[in-house]
Amino acid sequence: MSRVFNFSAGPAVLPEDVLREAADEMLDYRGSGMSVNEMSHRSKTFQSIIDAAETDLRDLMGVPDDYKVLFLQGGDSLIFASLFLNLALNKKADYILTGNWANKAYQEAKILGDPKVLASSKDKNFSYIPDCSDLDVRDDASFVYICQNNTIYGTAYHELPNTKGHELVADQSSMFLSEPVDVTRFGLIHAGVQKNVGPAGVQVVIVREDLIPDDLPGVPTLLRFKTQADAGSLYNTPNCWGIYVCGKVFKWIQAQGGLAGMKARNEEKAALLYDFLDSSDLFRSTVNPKDRSLMNVPFVTGDPQLDAEFVAAAAQEGLVSLKGHRSVGGMRASIYNAMPLEGVQKLVGFMKGFETARHRA
Repeated sequence: MSRVFNFSAGPAVLPEDVLREAADEMLDYRGSGMSVNEMSHRSKTFQSIIDAAETDLRDLMGVPDDYKVLFLQGGDSLIFASLFLNLALNKKADYILTGNWANKAYQEAKILGDPKVLASSKDKNFSYIPDCSDLDVRDDASFVYICQNNTIYGTAYHELPNTKGHELVADQSSMFLSEPVDVTRFGLIHAGVQKNVGPAGVQVVIVREDLIPDDLPGVPTLLRFKTQADAGSLYNTPNCWGIYVCGKVFKWIQAQGGLAGMKARNEEKAALLYDFLDSSDLFRSTVNPKDRSLMNVPFVTGDPQLDAEFVAAAAQEGLVSLKGHRSVGGMRASIYNAMPLEGVQKLVGFMKGFETARHRA
């Protein structure tokens, strides 16, 4: 059976070259006589894997020396709590709500302290990014939090908020390594890799060293960033396989021209799909044009039954995982780094044919 074009929001498509290389090394990683899945995380072999992954990630993003790169477990859902515990020592932080994930981070902070909502786009079902040029940031807020790309709603920040000098913390999960990023504009970046970089189970945290507390009385050991920062992400057994695959994806991105090359590829794919949506009589985008994501493209016909027919028919043509999230309905095409241009071309071609058939009916 030939591979499908997988438009899932995550876990999501991975580069075929990476999957083939990992398959070739599955039983014997470079003469070790064992799989990465079997080797000790304390071995010299795995140490070389995680060291190379960190070096390549630093190179791709231009991560300064005074930032720590951590490979953690627990996903965004755990990071929401741990970043608040580590960075909001006075229990105060301000949040901009642009979708489910920013709201989940805010709700977690409410359990632990005194967060404030600075702005929200809930009034229009999170279909836009609110004006963040003059936010009422509290003087004593430890940081301002954003979800930089909203997987469900298909919006993205194309300008970062004016934080009035406060630290900016960003969830970059669904746009991680899709375009160049100035790391120095953030106090902390976190990203679940399963959307754009690797298999589920690894959370990358990039945090400036001076924001990592030396001591956090009453906070469990593994919720302290210092624990893993001091141990090189090896305090306990990490997701060895996930980190190994991420390392291969980092090298694949380097071979594609780095993050500048990724952005050019992603802009080409997104433009192809958005241009069709803007010209279509049947399909329409659900997002304010100036706030559209390069990664996640929700769209609808306006008829839920017709949307379901489209999703089913597309799957028959090898265009899978196009059903939209229940919050938006319709369809969603996640066109991450590893989605080839051919996949988007086939999707647009199918959409044109589906629309033409409807007109003739």
